[in-house]
Amino acid sequence: MKILDTIAAISTPYGKGGVALIRISGAEAFCVGERIFFPAGGQSLPSLPHGKMVYGEIRSPDGVSLDDGMAVRFESPRSFTGEDTVEITCHGGILITEKVLAAALAAGARAAEAGEFTRRAYISGKMRLSEAEALGNLLEAKTDSQLTLARNGMKGGLANRTESIYRELKQTLSSVWAAIDFPEEDLSEMSRGEIEEAASHALNGIRRLAATYGTGRAVTEGIPTVICGRTNAGKSSVYNRILGYDAAIVTDIEGTTRDVLRQTATLGKTLLLLCDTAGLRQTDDRVESIGMERTRAEMKKAGLILAVFDASRPLSEEDLALAEEITATGIPTVALLNKIDREESDGITIATIRQRFAHTVAVSAAEGDGFDRLAEVIDGLFIDGSIDMGRDAVVTGARQYAALTLAAEALESALADLRAGLPLDLCCVGMEHALSSLGEVDGRELGEEIVAEIFSRFCVGK
Repeated sequence: MKILDTIAAISTPYGKGGVALIRISGAEAFCVGERIFFPAGGQSLPSLPHGKMVYGEIRSPDGVSLDDGMAVRFESPRSFTGEDTVEITCHGGILITEKVLAAALAAGARAAEAGEFTRRAYISGKMRLSEAEALGNLLEAKTDSQLTLARNGMKGGLANRTESIYRELKQTLSSVWAAIDFPEEDLSEMSRGEIEEAASHALNGIRRLAATYGTGRAVTEGIPTVICGRTNAGKSSVYNRILGYDAAIVTDIEGTTRDVLRQTATLGKTLLLLCDTAGLRQTDDRVESIGMERTRAEMKKAGLILAVFDASRPLSEEDLALAEEITATGIPTVALLNKIDREESDGITIATIRQRFAHTVAVSAAEGDGFDRLAEVIDGLFIDGSIDMGRDAVVTGARQYAALTLAAEALESALADLRAGLPLDLCCVGMEHALSSLGEVDGRELGEEIVAEIFSRFCVGK
């Protein structure tokens, strides 16, 4: 990416609409805008006040009239990217939008790459990396909880907390460096005991921050969730009920589901990466056996298992074997006692399942009963109720969590060295590694390839 180029892109969704917006950003943005937008009052676009939208005519560089529209200019650094920026709004037809973009490119701009506007905002210091990632989450948000976390991140919730720990650790390191470089001058502001205490305080802060990833992951990335059980226990009906529509075929014929069906759904505040799987039973059907092999493979990778049991009939040996198989995995599991709407519900079955599983919920996939309670149980497993998602710093991405984990491990090593009485120059190594890893959360120490990968996930116009 040539960061000095002036770039342009359509920043509204592709398709027909009321209006469309073309964004132009870079050192030559005003010149490019002047060649294609002509204010109705006769002024030139570069002479317009910052942030004032004006009406005018949009033309191609060779003078062909394309459309009437509006334009606004933003002077550096008071723009989204921190660069001179022009935003032109035209009518939202597909062809006219492409024509206006083509005019901007012909006037001297280059087509923007995916995420290039936001990346420029990051490079110019308009936003920190975690704030840029939160913006990406906002664009992808499909639930209220995701919106809340994304807005919090964009306001600097995570960035500010990370910055606070970073400054604290850097100040501690400054004292360590002073003690190492000038041992006879006593220039260190902290004693060895105070250094140890400060490092321990920073470590606790990193651990608390990293611990929020469980909630952030559950809301933003989702929990791989496998629905399993015997044939005809109602797995596909549960799957359809959680999704809110009939995605899986439901019949009274055993073995209807033979392959893994996948969809994403939100239950409560938790995002579930759902897998509906083949029923488990003894069979000579080769195709059905393959489906069951896939079921067990999915169970091993799951972050949550929804084990469905038919509460209207006695437990079979296959049910009991499945219960043992699931509990042996150690994976968080909620046992669903399905078909409670039927008058012949089996009390022994219900009691036995409740004895074997820590979390059980009685549901009726046919009627929808019990699913509010299921949402509460799942949120209790994955959402930390003490976290205010609109205010508290929350880690939402695996990259952020990995950086914090490495920082914690390095600081633990440094503390062990301090407590063992090793020389400060050796203890300093772990603290420096911790500071470097902590800096990666907001891109201080991050490689160019990783930064490029992060912004490549954005749409072209953002």
